[in-house]
Amino acid sequence: MTSMISTISTISTISTISTISTTSTTSTTSTTIALRRLFTALLLAPTAHGASAAGPSAPTIFAADSFWTTLIARNAPLHPDSNAFVQEFLRQKKAYYGNVNLNTSKYASPVYVVGPDVAGSDVTEWNCQNKRFKDKLLAQQWLAVPIPAYAEAADGSDAEMTVYQPSTDTLWEFWRARKVDGAWQACWGGRLSHVSRSDGVFPAHYGTTATSLPFIGGQITAAELQKGEIGHAIGIALVDAEHFNIKSWPAHRSDGYNPQHQPHRIPEGLRLRLDPAVDVDQLKLHPVAKTIARAAQIYGFVVWDKAGAISLRLENPKSATARGQPDPYPALFKGTGASAILNGFPWDRLQFMPLDYGKP
Repeated sequence: MTSMISTISTISTISTISTISTTSTTSTTSTTIALRRLFTALLLAPTAHGASAAGPSAPTIFAADSFWTTLIARNAPLHPDSNAFVQEFLRQKKAYYGNVNLNTSKYASPVYVVGPDVAGSDVTEWNCQNKRFKDKLLAQQWLAVPIPAYAEAADGSDAEMTVYQPSTDTLWEFWRARKVDGAWQACWGGRLSHVSRSDGVFPAHYGTTATSLPFIGGQITAAELQKGEIGHAIGIALVDAEHFNIKSWPAHRSDGYNPQHQPHRIPEGLRLRLDPAVDVDQLKLHPVAKTIARAAQIYGFVVWDKAGAISLRLENPKSATARGQPDPYPALFKGTGASAILNGFPWDRLQFMPLDYGKP
């Protein structure tokens, strides 16, 4: 505990120095880079238990000890198959479009944060999967959902949507959401109550991702990219995942499919990171990619879903455009396509953590 307090205190001092340096007329680029490296090194310093506490600038709607905002220590153990998993990741990247995509308007969820005055309405389950039953517990979770009048689901066949109401400490997710005759329907999703005391995972088999990890935890927001700092683990979707009977905490479930038992398929829920020894400042990357790389060293990625290509989700711009605000991503991407932002990212320097890494 003393070591943790000392580290946080030092980080706070460095953060203050960095702020002063940034605003000083005598500061230089080299000074800023040096401070950033020192700041990152302190964040990655090991604690007595080999895992680091939540970062000082890592706000979260979940409990303070949620895995989403828990740092991965520099000396954290690696999975015994880490090198083989890296090769499997690179195989998938090469086989499926040759890049890692950033999802924005499609296959990423808008997040509507609403106040206590938004009226609730029931959302009904529609049977898009031709199941022989409807989930009665899901129907209960979707009673009186405060969906704002301007809300729109994501483009694309998944039509995701998230509603978060801080006043009731409640989060709702919807998959294949649609509005029929003025009433909302969705094919699946869930409700997470007592969000601020939650570990950041939907209960049981609920939630939209295949692992029950909520979008709001692992999506990257435009505000984070504008700030140049992501304060949480990032969800990553693979194309080929280990069979669903093999998963890693914090995943509650998996849609992985590997009936032929192909070796070294990566389980859903597994944590991975960018090697903290990589000097991100020296990489020739898009500014957005550098921000992602720094977070990947400190908080890492978590495998939360499958997709048609390896991909990360950015908060859907409909969070802004549905309220009449501009799409924030053209200004951030500066003319680079979403599929090219991560070009040059050192994916060969990934490191995979052990199964159930960080499980309480």
